[in-house]
Amino acid sequence: MFENLKELPADKILALMQLFRDDPRDDKIDMGVGVYRNAEGKTPVMRAVKAAEQRLVDTQETKAYTGLAGDPAFGDAMVEMVLGSAVPRARVAAAATPGGTGAIRQGLELIRMAAPEATIWISDPTWPNHPSIIKHLGMSMREYRYFDNETRDVDFDGMMADLGTVAAGDVVLLHGCCHNPTGANLTLAQWAEVIALLQEREAIPFIDIAYQGFGDGLEDDAAATRMVASEMEQCLIAASCSKNFGIYRERTGILMAIAPEGETVRLTQGTLNYLNRQNFSFPPDHGARIVSTILGDEALRADWQAELEEVRLGMLKLREQLAEELRQRSNSDRFDFIARHRGMFSRLGATPEQVAALREKHGIYMVGDSRLNIAGLNAETVPVLARAILDVGI
Repeated sequence: MFENLKELPADKILALMQLFRDDPRDDKIDMGVGVYRNAEGKTPVMRAVKAAEQRLVDTQETKAYTGLAGDPAFGDAMVEMVLGSAVPRARVAAAATPGGTGAIRQGLELIRMAAPEATIWISDPTWPNHPSIIKHLGMSMREYRYFDNETRDVDFDGMMADLGTVAAGDVVLLHGCCHNPTGANLTLAQWAEVIALLQEREAIPFIDIAYQGFGDGLEDDAAATRMVASEMEQCLIAASCSKNFGIYRERTGILMAIAPEGETVRLTQGTLNYLNRQNFSFPPDHGARIVSTILGDEALRADWQAELEEVRLGMLKLREQLAEELRQRSNSDRFDFIARHRGMFSRLGATPEQVAALREKHGIYMVGDSRLNIAGLNAETVPVLARAILDVGI
């Protein structure tokens, strides 16, 4: 049996991590892996997370299974955090998942059950796991233009032209904020145009919101997702707690499906429960319990939001420092887009050869499409990166 298996393509980011580990240079810089790091290069456990975990240790009396959709308190807390008052809670079916990736997978499985002929439209570029999972599930997929490599901004005209050909019942995958890998986001006015087009085309939006709180703030980062949810009769939302709570290894996510109240929501909730049962039975609970403890306690929530804001502002400061350093060294404003982008990532628009030169000559590691993780920098390494970028001719 096993001799029939075929070699599968290696994960490029994991391969890059190994190259970085094998590099003996002391001054190497890792800007490849999508994990937040502070100025000391560590991914810290947030204060509120430690406090919530200690509370769980002191008070939790069982490790028995939760329900198939996870702890209801987690679902309610996440729906409130992501959607606010955009839609009534009765319109939202929700199920906890193993991370945001698990939410994407379950959402695609739900689409495959409900509309097997639907095409999934993804941005060009997008997070590599999106097309990988879609292909693995054997679903139809198409790309819409999103990023202009010359301006390093959203190609909105191209995006709208491509989405203008979406068929009724197709699903359009959109990044709620902090677009991965580009860092370039739609404005709210542009979001309104996208929503109007999706309504006209009778398409279903699927929002991936993995970085709420990393861009313009917890509420502002949710604004586009809330606009979509309030304007569309049906939509899907996959949310991750990995970044904004810093609980990467706890694999904490949720899939929300918004539908008309009543029988449709009941049927959708039952299907989400069924999919969880088929794929992993009961969802992991420790991370979910941490999140619901924090969001349900006024003091813990305030401390978490304060620390999250420190993280966000720290990344913005690094963006501004790098843009200014490059402006001075290049005597041009062609890198100002770095300060405009949001979240952990920006796409430099460099060629694969220039990315390779950064790695080989300067020990600077980024993904081959020139996505750099701003959180891999600190105040001392920003000038090093700026010199290297100009040295390789970007």
